[in-house]
Amino acid sequence: MQFSGTVQIAAPRERVWAFLMDPNGVGSCGPGVETIEVIDADRFKAKAKVGIGFIAARFTVDMTIAERTEPVHAQIKAHGQAPGSAVDATADMTLDGPAEGPTTMTWSADVSIAGKLASVGGRMIDGTANKMIGQTFDCIRSKLEAG
Repeated sequence: MQFSGTVQIAAPRERVWAFLMDPNGVGSCGPGVETIEVIDADRFKAKAKVGIGFIAARFTVDMTIAERTEPVHAQIKAHGQAPGSAVDATADMTLDGPAEGPTTMTWSADVSIAGKLASVGGRMIDGTANKMIGQTFDCIRSKLEAG
């Protein structure tokens, strides 16, 4: 599945970049995220509970910042597992705009889901994923625009 979009954030690009590269900062905006464990500057683990339709799963997700060109572009690769389900994702983001803001984030994600969650059906997964993406970006925007 492919997801993409553009988000306008009324904050300086350096501050947006720093927030998005901080696993604890950006992780606090992930719906269902229960814990974040930083392994090193490029790797971290998250535990999150995700529900799609009548199926809920607690995922352990390993994430790696695979590419980083500060403060413009990053690519994150993720692999998550839950009992009977797995997810793999590659997400890219590019920050643009004047250094003092506003910052425009263009993003895309390629997501593959296998197992029980995949059996729910694409339309339900798309709807849930789009709702979660919206909640994440609303949180990111509110945290960065407030300070």
